[in-house]
Amino acid sequence: MTSFRSFVLFLVGFTALSISAVCVDEARADEAAVSYYRDVRPLFQERCQGCHQPAKAQGKFVITTFDWIMKGARDEAVIVPGKPDESLLVTEIEPQGDEAPSMPKGEDPLTKAQVELIRKWIEAGAKDDTPESEKVQFNPENPPVYENLSVLTSVDFSSDGEYLAVAGHHEALLHKADGSSLEARLIGLAERIQSVRFSPDGKYLAVTGGAPGQMGEVQIWNVERRRLRTAVPVTYDTIYGVSWSHDGKLVAFGCADNSVRAIDAKTGDQVLFNGAHNDWVLATTFSVDNSHLVSVGRDRSMKLIKVDTERFVDNITSITPGALKGGLLAVDCHPKHDELVAGGADGIPKIFRMHRVKARKIGDDYNRLQTFTVVPGRIFTVRFNGDGTRFAIGSSYNGRGEVRTYVPESKEEREAREKSVPKKENKTKRVQPEAEVEPTAPLWKLDVDGAVYSVAYSHDNQVIAACGYDGHVRLIDVESGKVLKKFVPVPLAESAKVTNKKTKRRSRTF
Repeated sequence: MTSFRSFVLFLVGFTALSISAVCVDEARADEAAVSYYRDVRPLFQERCQGCHQPAKAQGKFVITTFDWIMKGARDEAVIVPGKPDESLLVTEIEPQGDEAPSMPKGEDPLTKAQVELIRKWIEAGAKDDTPESEKVQFNPENPPVYENLSVLTSVDFSSDGEYLAVAGHHEALLHKADGSSLEARLIGLAERIQSVRFSPDGKYLAVTGGAPGQMGEVQIWNVERRRLRTAVPVTYDTIYGVSWSHDGKLVAFGCADNSVRAIDAKTGDQVLFNGAHNDWVLATTFSVDNSHLVSVGRDRSMKLIKVDTERFVDNITSITPGALKGGLLAVDCHPKHDELVAGGADGIPKIFRMHRVKARKIGDDYNRLQTFTVVPGRIFTVRFNGDGTRFAIGSSYNGRGEVRTYVPESKEEREAREKSVPKKENKTKRVQPEAEVEPTAPLWKLDVDGAVYSVAYSHDNQVIAACGYDGHVRLIDVESGKVLKKFVPVPLAESAKVTNKKTKRRSRTF
């Protein structure tokens, strides 16, 4: 009896081990199989989607979803499941004799390993294993539907006074500058839009954003044609703080991989890369003559970079521990000379000179020129007006926000004040005239229900646009600080209009 029982237990154990072995073998087989969603899709996203997406379908071929890929180019198949050698896609990405591959056009060819990955996927049947939750895609024919008010991260006026651009979900929205009508919806691949900025001539709109933890993207739109001129995938996370060089040739931005980058606005080619930061880079701005790029980030520093050599030059802010009590979130350059206004986690707007003219000493903050009264909470945005006679900030504290404007000293006023301050006898310490001056108070301040993430001056410097957490754009009179107009920039569904009116919900749901 005992032997029989032992035999039964042996059979049960053996069967269990066999089943386990089969499961392991199947799991290994699944791992060995090429997955469209896990393996091929990210490759298409990195190397192909810049030119083949709904907003810019070169060759009439869109590669952003499986259905579009299988539809092919001009309704002709480019993939024959099970037959990679008969698939046009493979022909385009493989070298033909001594000739380089046709695609990606104007880019480095795919590696042999990448081509082999695509071949294996097609050979296995070119199957779609995209999870249902990941299949939602937006395009001009299928625009985002806003079920609630959207958190607004960025706003900007065009230099010709015609448009106001607002960051939405998967899109930038073009409104008339007075907020009277929605003129266009510029829908790209980036899910989260972090910054929008018009080119100096107003003809183009640069957009940065991405999908957190997956991709970053910079888009450049032709405003008049409502068409995507350039789309460049960058890194594997959202990108921030877009800015234009004053000649309109370069577009710079910050990345969550701690790098600062700039691309050629026409071709999309990367022309600057610098990794001097050691945390996320959140904002950028060019010097007046475009020779230098300034960036700020979560590492509590403001970096100066030479554009043509991509070389890190200097920390503009003090390197003394405790000089800044948190990350810097925003920076803007004076339109006429190289002075910078910056703000961040410590809530203190400050103006700095861009270029150091005296040797650095431990403990100094030599480049700081002027300090302004502290703002409750964090400063998320700073912008000079068109002639540099004022600047505006937006902030957040405990669920409330503020818009403030300040009148900075002119260059002449500052030079006269500094000359009037007697020099100290101790020559080992530099003179700091600004330390003896009371922080400058704001011209006015406006309380807002919710954080303010972005401000911008109109082309004539008469209006400030502000937006943020509560999903509204406010147009504010520059002189008085009074709200001239308040509107929702995204097209809400009818059901959402009723819901938001009753509950005043501000969550971002799509």
